[in-house]
Amino acid sequence: MTANGDNKLEILAGIDRPLRIGTRQSPLAMVQAEMARTAILLAYGWRPDQVELVPMVASGDKIQDRALAEVGGKALWTKELDRALIEGDIDCAVHSMKDVETLRPDAFIIAAIMERADIHDRLVGADSIALLPRGAVVGTASPRRQAQLLRKRPDLDIRLIRGNVQTRLSKIEQGEYAATLLAAAGLDRLDMGDIGSEISEDEMLPAPAQGAVGIETLTASGHVRRLLQKISSTQTVRAVTAERLFLKELTADCHSPVAALATVDKLKINLRGEILLPDGSESVRGASDFDIGDVRAPARLAQKLIGQASADLKAIFGR
Repeated sequence: MTANGDNKLEILAGIDRPLRIGTRQSPLAMVQAEMARTAILLAYGWRPDQVELVPMVASGDKIQDRALAEVGGKALWTKELDRALIEGDIDCAVHSMKDVETLRPDAFIIAAIMERADIHDRLVGADSIALLPRGAVVGTASPRRQAQLLRKRPDLDIRLIRGNVQTRLSKIEQGEYAATLLAAAGLDRLDMGDIGSEISEDEMLPAPAQGAVGIETLTASGHVRRLLQKISSTQTVRAVTAERLFLKELTADCHSPVAALATVDKLKINLRGEILLPDGSESVRGASDFDIGDVRAPARLAQKLIGQASADLKAIFGR
């Protein structure tokens, strides 16, 4: 390795080969991994061959006919990448943060979260939720989206839809579903920003960590952790951490209709949260403003919402 800035990977990463970034091989996951790769190359002035992508098929991509909550939950998005990290096949892994389990094994750590993109949902197939035909079939695999839709439109026929963005869009075009909801950030990253109608956060509060891309590595890999810090957004880390602490207090899982959004203004955080019954017949919302160092504030908001919930809604969260 030379010391002229041409090749500092050995110094920064403790390795003398390309940095290997693991990713799911779906089109959106590959775009997000390429975003991380580009950010690292630019941050350190490395050549393109010094960071390589290692794509793999996740279990969640293989299962298309059932909700993931029924067959393993969010772990189905991460377990292949986890194995590759443990076995040394990759140095880090890129994830959509909303798909990462709230409680992760101690062996792994989210070392960086890149600057957050659009947090909204987009409705594809109609100009608004209100304009959907009565009884329209709407596809979603998200308990949150299902509950929020049914809260506004209990007449809708909500059915499971799986597959990548392109697959879901083709099902709308073929008339199998009248509409679906997709994350605006994902559509934008796929250069499909003109597709769908944006749903305001007041109408549908987003999933915790929606729009954020995280990079995970082994807790023991101090050199990789330090390397990734340079591409991490402090404001996004603070917001996503608050949302995930809210989730953690709720002991929420893939079955739990939960929404949360944190915004950071200097040294203050505003956190909004919502819990719902799956059929949308009950929802409890709340908000909290707190200092960035108040790590217990998200839990207090979660406790407040649970305290206002009915027995049925409490039961969704094991209370």
